[in-house]
Amino acid sequence: MSANLPLITILGPTATGKTSLAVSLADILGTEIISADSRQVYRRMDIGTGKDLSDYQINGKQIPYHLIDIVEPGTKYNLFEYQKDFLKVYDDLRGRSKPAILCGGSGLYIESVLDGYKMASVPVNEALRAELESYTDAQLEQRLKSVKKLHNNADFDTRKRTIRAIEIAEYQKTNAAQIPDFPKIDSIIIGVRMEREAVCQSIYNRLKQRLRDGMIDEIQALLDSGIPPEDLMYYGLEYKFVTQFLMKEFSYNYMVEHLNIAIHQFAKRQMTWFRRMERNGFKINWIDGTLPLEEKVAKAMEILNGYYK
Repeated sequence: MSANLPLITILGPTATGKTSLAVSLADILGTEIISADSRQVYRRMDIGTGKDLSDYQINGKQIPYHLIDIVEPGTKYNLFEYQKDFLKVYDDLRGRSKPAILCGGSGLYIESVLDGYKMASVPVNEALRAELESYTDAQLEQRLKSVKKLHNNADFDTRKRTIRAIEIAEYQKTNAAQIPDFPKIDSIIIGVRMEREAVCQSIYNRLKQRLRDGMIDEIQALLDSGIPPEDLMYYGLEYKFVTQFLMKEFSYNYMVEHLNIAIHQFAKRQMTWFRRMERNGFKINWIDGTLPLEEKVAKAMEILNGYYK
């Protein structure tokens, strides 16, 4: 089975058990996992990004994983870098006759490699940044909407992120001929999803566990190492809310309550992205995330075996 199987993609919103399913499949198929998470590329950002590296151990062995812990915090890792890094690992696995498993919830990263997005390494434009710094948040939003088709609101999480998104869009508009092509990749896509109530409970339980595991201490250590607060807040919800708490902008209870709500909203945006992928022609074979792991694995193997029929 393994030698001829195309890329296997395991996707779904946060807290639905994607990693455990991917690891079980990798164990059965004797292969390796490529992460599709925009934040797990950063070292020392473990609890807040939900790496759960212990999940990659199964039946007494370690399942190899890629594109996790590859750059330092503070580095502005981008989609272009991810495409290049993914293709390098993917080609290596194909060369070893292994059916790579792409696993994660970052819809943009997943779609960029499956659909062969035309991207480029975008240089800093200091003149543009100086101009945009004088804009209000509303003006920045309108400027971005004028140069880029938006699929979600992630680019509006912080001013810094919005300005960078405008910078990238403006560069791509004027340098299209210089942007390299990436190949489209055939993939069997398996999605893991739950009903809204189950997702909400899973998100809350995982947030409480991450707080017990030391997420606040992890983020404090990153601040103590010299990473500016605005850089940490760029890395997503957990880092934004906990950093603001550590800067005494609001109370612990407020932080937990509003971070929980924000993660729920993020999971909803993830599903919106995946549904849009389906409308654009990607076939996603959905599995109920509330099923026992053994049943999820069995259903996934039925889908993979059906590839040959």
